[in-house]
Amino acid sequence: MKSSFANFRIRDYIPRKHNIVIFFIFIFIICSTIKHWFSQHNLEWLYVLLFSSIVSYLCVPVVKIIAQRRNIVDTPDNRKIHKTPTALLGGVAVYIAFVSAIIITNSYSLELKGVAIGATIIFIIGLIDDIVTLRARLKIIIQIIAVSIMIYYGVVADFLPNTWWGHFFEIAITFLWMLGITNSLNFFDGMDGLATGLTIICSVFLSILAIKTMQPYLVVLSVALAGSCFGFFPYNLRYKKPAAIFLGDAGSTFMGFMLAGMVLMGGWGGKDPIKAYAMPILIMSIFIFDMVYTTTSRIASHKIVNVREWLEFTGKDHLHHRLTALGLSAKQTVFFIYFLTASLGMSALVLKNGSVIDALLLLFQAVTIYLIIVILMLRGKKDERRNRRKEDQIE
Repeated sequence: MKSSFANFRIRDYIPRKHNIVIFFIFIFIICSTIKHWFSQHNLEWLYVLLFSSIVSYLCVPVVKIIAQRRNIVDTPDNRKIHKTPTALLGGVAVYIAFVSAIIITNSYSLELKGVAIGATIIFIIGLIDDIVTLRARLKIIIQIIAVSIMIYYGVVADFLPNTWWGHFFEIAITFLWMLGITNSLNFFDGMDGLATGLTIICSVFLSILAIKTMQPYLVVLSVALAGSCFGFFPYNLRYKKPAAIFLGDAGSTFMGFMLAGMVLMGGWGGKDPIKAYAMPILIMSIFIFDMVYTTTSRIASHKIVNVREWLEFTGKDHLHHRLTALGLSAKQTVFFIYFLTASLGMSALVLKNGSVIDALLLLFQAVTIYLIIVILMLRGKKDERRNRRKEDQIE
């Protein structure tokens, strides 16, 4: 009996109309004259954005067909809001587009090597998890290994004194930051367009911040990530239609790892560490808030009592779940979170020309905004319990 690979035909996986489009767009965009024109006019960032977006956009239909034919789909259950099995592997298109953009622009460095190796490990383990479900404990161990490789190549938080305890806490903070942001973005991949849109918003603000702090290398990386997600976005958030394809763990964890890694690669504020790290923290604060809030609420309600339970716990208590419980629709929730993230990102850009006091005030403002949201969510949770009791009494 022939194997599935023997029956594999390229034309079965690439839409016919796609062939001509791919050929002409690639001839145009890869042409050295076109690339040179963008470079001459200091528009390399625009070239990277267009290239990564086009590659991602063209790859999505291909990986979607592969996912459907190989039955790599996300099946609905009580925790999920989609109604029909939906193809995974969208993250493959994002990964291919990002890597292609980095290769074609010759954007290499030792630090990027460390982040890229770590992100690729994260992507591969996520891809395996999309195909064959893995235990949470194994995934976190692999993530720790990926972060360790990144640290080996010199990508680490750098703001404490040059002492043994300073290095120790910098490494500990690096692990918490990388694992926290990577998994938080994965948790946000629970509504159409949410994780993808958040990655685009955060990448755009990081690229603007990189321009303001004279870091052209990080501009290329952040724009490449934004473009890779932008090409995928139309398939993941559609008007009056459910998503055609999901990122899968491979995509969401890869994107989270890259975002977190780029923050550590950058030098954001010169001699003031508080101001330097306040800017990217404000941009990424939505992930920090969700991870801290869900962990705290689960511990307080005794839903988890140890690390193993924390790793394996699944529930509908993340920010987007809480907002829908308040009465918002799925799309209203997604755009609420978009606007919240963008508003705090704008605060980060203003802070570039501010002082340390300004940084502390803006961080306090962010905390205040999130506390207001917590109050609303707690009120919604209380009303939900009351309604549930009334329904039980009626029955």
